[in-house]
Amino acid sequence: MPVDIVKMDYRKVTGLYDKVLICGMMEHVGYKNYGKIMKTVKDHLAKDGLFLLQTIASNVSSTTVEPWMEKYIFPNSMLPSAIQIAKASEGLFVMEDWHNFGQYYDLTLLAWWKKIEASWPKIKEKYNDRFYKMFRYYLLSSAGAFRARAIQLWQIVFSPNGILGEYKPVR
Repeated sequence: MPVDIVKMDYRKVTGLYDKVLICGMMEHVGYKNYGKIMKTVKDHLAKDGLFLLQTIASNVSSTTVEPWMEKYIFPNSMLPSAIQIAKASEGLFVMEDWHNFGQYYDLTLLAWWKKIEASWPKIKEKYNDRFYKMFRYYLLSSAGAFRARAIQLWQIVFSPNGILGEYKPVR
């Protein structure tokens, strides 16, 4: 089956799609825009379409940003909570599946760090020691937060009207 991948600002979407993926974006739009994103997807998703949302998430709802992360790594970022996602999707979608990969994600971050560490002698002239130390802190503290289960990695499948019969998640 041919697939067209469209990368664009969600505020400029046109057309109708069978499937929509939002991956790693909810963390960067702020809680005030969660509902707008969901409504945009709903407006542009075929009536029998599927929407996959992948996001790093928090166990606790917040409307503030962690100051160090805000200043040095991801300005204006914040992690959505289950309640914030559910509220934003309420009345728009049926939640078909919610899978948490958070318990494994520290391994991904540690693998990234090992690759950066191994590559550092080749790339260090493009960056400085300050960047190296901050990125190391970011990746390793994030790995620790996942390992401690303080933050999560969710993949949530939504449909506009519910799947008739059974939705079979891919695991």
